[in-house]
Amino acid sequence: MAVIHRTVLEPTKLELLAAWLPTRPWYVPGAGGPELTKAGGFRLDDPQGEVGIEFMAVTDTAGDDAVTYLVPLTYRGAPLAGAEHALVGTMEHGVLGRRWAYDGCHDPVLRTQLLALLRGRVLAQDQNTSDTPDREVTRSYDGDGGDLADLAAGAVDDREGTRLSAARGSTLFLHRVLRPAPDGPPSLPPGTNAHVAGSWRTPDGSRARGLFVVLRSGPGDRDGRTGRPA
Repeated sequence: MAVIHRTVLEPTKLELLAAWLPTRPWYVPGAGGPELTKAGGFRLDDPQGEVGIEFMAVTDTAGDDAVTYLVPLTYRGAPLAGAEHALVGTMEHGVLGRRWAYDGCHDPVLRTQLLALLRGRVLAQDQNTSDTPDREVTRSYDGDGGDLADLAAGAVDDREGTRLSAARGSTLFLHRVLRPAPDGPPSLPPGTNAHVAGSWRTPDGSRARGLFVVLRSGPGDRDGRTGRPA
């Protein structure tokens, strides 16, 4: 299990993200630069114990309306070859030394563990406590496993979020701008085969809940006899 260290980071994660977020197409500009606070999230474990995996929720209060973002990050002790374009920045960790922080959608370790979470093979872990599952993170999967066999290496950002190509023409979509569900559990869009949902803290101190990740079926997911998702 990943060990959560109580130590100092220089610069902090929020300082790195304040410089990086405005470069993303899904960023919602506010009045001036981002003013970020940590709003929640969860972690996943790397079976090899080498890569830190964190899904952070951060809220920008710079504009008239606060915006909460989902930011999957990986932390490595050495640069990830071929991922220079996905580097968020470097930090000095009080225990582990220099750490390279990446947009985790481009990191194969995060992609593998996210698929394992969707299929129910691993549990989401508490963001701040070692060896403690996060029971507020829920997931579902309704399929035969073929559409979760692998993810393509490339991740595509647009104004809506981040898309990763899955098998059978399916798409794994990460909601970068988090939107609270009105009441009860978040409703799933049509054609959704899998999802991850979680909660985050709002600026007024209450809790919101919504979709983090959905798997959208493609033409190859449909049953040839019925035309329904298989």
